Amino acid sequence: MTVPKEKKYLTTKEVAQLLNINEKMVYSLVNDKGLPATKVTGKWLFPRRLVEVWLDTHVLNFKRTGVERSAEEGILLMAGSDDLLLQKALSLFYKEGLGTVFFANLGSMGGLTSLRRGLCHIGTCHLLQDDDEEYNFDFADDEMELAPVFVNFSKREQGILLQKGNPKGITCIADLAKKGVRIVNRQLGTGTRLLLDYEIARSEISSDAIDGYRREVGRHMEAGLEVLAGRADAAPAIRAVAGLLNLDFLPLRWERYDLLIARERFFEKGIQDFISLLHGKAFKELAASFEGYDISFCGKMLFPNNLKEKE
Repeated sequence: MTVPKEKKYLTTKEVAQLLNINEKMVYSLVNDKGLPATKVTGKWLFPRRLVEVWLDTHVLNFKRTGVERSAEEGILLMAGSDDLLLQKALSLFYKEGLGTVFFANLGSMGGLTSLRRGLCHIGTCHLLQDDDEEYNFDFADDEMELAPVFVNFSKREQGILLQKGNPKGITCIADLAKKGVRIVNRQLGTGTRLLLDYEIARSEISSDAIDGYRREVGRHMEAGLEVLAGRADAAPAIRAVAGLLNLDFLPLRWERYDLLIARERFFEKGIQDFISLLHGKAFKELAASFEGYDISFCGKMLFPNNLKEKE
């Protein structure tokens, strides 16, 4: 029996058929591998879309097509989470004659997956772990055979963008479910979406009660423009967008936004040039022009702390 594609939620039996495994193994994947699931009236239900995303991120034998391209060649390939200051840094990298950067806006999980597949030199991530404190380490451990090098890019303030003057009186996450409030959301696989879902889970509301929860945009600035234009009353994004667009902002937390680099590529010239750029005066002046960034640890290696260049 095949699983109907139009079904949004799958039963345990249907997930087993989709993955071609027995039902007992499904429960093991939920407990051990984080297969997305929810329990309703004693029965497990699996959001089909999240199961497909989970399956894609756990592909281990995907053919590596970009491994051969070295960052020594003047072209730096980056993929992952969108960030306003990062985009300025990429432009500065080019302006100073250090090379050309191609960035793919795929969200944090997309960046991590691209790094594993060898499709980029640097993945950008800000994925909040289950411990509610650390970022990125557990996700990289689950995704990659060998832990990458973690270099901090910034800490940045995440929250909810609000229309100027906050006319709907939104003061907490639960207010997103109030009658007459519309939001625009970020897509699955982004750290911003992960944080919003985490905050919703801690509140007394459900995502189904939020008008616009499933209306998604690809970048922080797009979310801000939707609020500025009046097409949404609120949107999850970083404070820097609120500062640029003169919007109100409901802060949620400061998060760590990291650069993840495969160990075997860490000492390639293009990568080292980019990290060096982060310590320079020009970059620090760029960072100071934005609200909501802390670059105290920018350019510093977080893990491993004993990596040395091979002689």
